[in-house]
Amino acid sequence: MADRGTSNRSEVTDFILVGFRVRPELHILLFLLFLLVYAMILLGNVGMMVIIMTDPRLNTPMYFFPGDLSFIDLFCSSVIVPKAMINFWSESKSISFAGCVSQLFLFALFMVTEGFLLAAMAYDRFIAICSPLLYSVQMSTRLCAQLVAGSYFCGCISSVLQTSMTFTLSFCASRAIDHFYCDTRPLERLSCSDLFIHKMVSFSLSGIIILPTIIVIIVSYLYIVSTVLKIPSTEGRKKAFSTCSSHMGVVSVPYGAVFFMYLTPDGYPELSKVASLCYTLVTPMLNPLIYSLRNKDVTEALNKLLEKKSTIL
Repeated sequence: MADRGTSNRSEVTDFILVGFRVRPELHILLFLLFLLVYAMILLGNVGMMVIIMTDPRLNTPMYFFPGDLSFIDLFCSSVIVPKAMINFWSESKSISFAGCVSQLFLFALFMVTEGFLLAAMAYDRFIAICSPLLYSVQMSTRLCAQLVAGSYFCGCISSVLQTSMTFTLSFCASRAIDHFYCDTRPLERLSCSDLFIHKMVSFSLSGIIILPTIIVIIVSYLYIVSTVLKIPSTEGRKKAFSTCSSHMGVVSVPYGAVFFMYLTPDGYPELSKVASLCYTLVTPMLNPLIYSLRNKDVTEALNKLLEKKSTIL
């Protein structure tokens, strides 16, 4: 490595993922915890996708988006968790430069895509409750596919910009990333470059991504609440709120974690790691549980699938 003034990204061949600053004996416990949660993520999200694809009753826009959400959660976790588990046992804890670029790109892609997909799901619930007679017309299969494709397109553009900006920075002598995966803020701490323009562009990009999705979600639910409160029967209001509560639960955890992480000062990296656990482990694990346990159609489809498998066996 060159000195601080002359080192740059072309000389960096790998990074060190510091991970969690805990006693070595706790690494076994963390490995087992990550393994258990990751197994639940695989089981829950793969199961959710299989149920939605195999049951004809669930081939509707209402379940089209949760199926895509399960796909995103599954791969978003798979980008981060396996490498983190390997590093619990590894002495070097290294990740190649190309591996770090790929990890940041894919993670940013899936995170931004999920944000836009959650906004699309809020719009879907808005149409279902505020215009139920027009739901099947307005939320056509074509529109659903366009919304999902648009979410991935926005995620891809954002990821390309974020990754290219981050890895055109000049990195100093230290290769130690104080995190359990390659993320923008820990990488910025290793840079010798002037970060003012970089931070301004990153902040603007985050605003362009987060503000529209938050606005769509908030406005959709303001209309939903207003419509539901006008329903005369208590049972009708309860049923309407029930269909939206799952989505609100899914929205609150990742957005809460993201705001907490970005509002945490740079001097407290451990807090950022805890917040990161919410959307790399907790959210992908809870999403299929929220949609399955609180949804009668999904529960019935799951029971039907299990009965069919037990009959075959």
